[in-house]
Amino acid sequence: MRCARHSLHDFIAGRDPDDRPVLAILTDQTQQFPVVERHRAQRRPEVDPLFRAKAPLRVSFAGGGTDVAPFPATEGGCVLSATINRFAHGLLRPRTDRRIHVESLDLRTAIGFSADEPTQFDGQLDLVKAAIRRIAELDEARGFDVFLETAAPPGSGLGASSALIVALIGVLVDQHGLSLTSYEMAQLAYEIERVDLGLKGGLQDHYAATFGGFNFIEFYGDRVVVNPLRIPLATLNELESNLLLCFTGATRMSDHIIDDQTARYARGDVDTLTGLRRQKELAIAMKEALVRGHLSSFGELMGEAWLEKKRLSPRISTPAIDEAYETACRAGALGGKVTGAGGGGFMLFYCRPGRRHVVSDALQSLGLAPTDFSFESEGLRTWCYVEPR
Repeated sequence: MRCARHSLHDFIAGRDPDDRPVLAILTDQTQQFPVVERHRAQRRPEVDPLFRAKAPLRVSFAGGGTDVAPFPATEGGCVLSATINRFAHGLLRPRTDRRIHVESLDLRTAIGFSADEPTQFDGQLDLVKAAIRRIAELDEARGFDVFLETAAPPGSGLGASSALIVALIGVLVDQHGLSLTSYEMAQLAYEIERVDLGLKGGLQDHYAATFGGFNFIEFYGDRVVVNPLRIPLATLNELESNLLLCFTGATRMSDHIIDDQTARYARGDVDTLTGLRRQKELAIAMKEALVRGHLSSFGELMGEAWLEKKRLSPRISTPAIDEAYETACRAGALGGKVTGAGGGGFMLFYCRPGRRHVVSDALQSLGLAPTDFSFESEGLRTWCYVEPR
């Protein structure tokens, strides 16, 4: 059996060496592909889609507190943060009966109500209700089932509640077919949590969850500017290898800490004013160290930022947190901090190369639980899925 070789001259002449018309050759080749028949090309049956979203949690390195009103309006704030591979998830399934069913897998709580009835804020998933009301005001009230879950509990210091509201807004916006920019999504999440419900806190978490990645975020009276940082991959990998994230075993509600900080700032407390201004300076210095790859300096500055943060309010640290910090530094950490407002949650440490496991063992002896993580470059992600039939 010989291999057929077809020259350009053969094709131009309309024949091949075996005396077959070229059309026959092409026909033979196309017959190996299936033909789409009419019964296979009918419209897909109408089915309800699933709307999903995921928004990352974050670790904050410096600048926390400068994003809390009224400081951004009077002096301008800035925060250096990065998102991690821990997420808040939202799943929405449309309904046709205009009923709304909400289930929080974290709180093991479920509520139901009509899309047409006034919103009742009664302490049962009020943050979720406020978001549903806001989106309905932009379009119209609709019925649906929604399921919510986060990878960290409220009060963990990783921005979990803000990431959850961002994920919820993501599925609601997609269900309603709205078009909002990332800035608009983040601002809406902030207004729902801080303005509509009056929950105390800053701006940074909503923007971190929406944009994702390493960001230097600036806060002013009437605007927010998110500056993504371009950091060499080797620097990111080394930073990730030397950071240690540990859970203290206790969560906290940050309201009383924020209230105390705000009151001290309003009455001109010297320590609070100095601490906030130093937070800004250190956030800028840590950004410079990070983009230049000076990680030892970055770790030392993190420790300095923690000392300055404790000046904002005596409620930020606790004896247990102070003991953990001192233990980590003796074991080989260059610096560390609480990742949120303070009082509990997670602590983050930068360890000398080769000492991370030693620091981890020392903290475990105090009852802290190390948590593996990696950096996450993407922010809010949404998608719609329809099961093929």
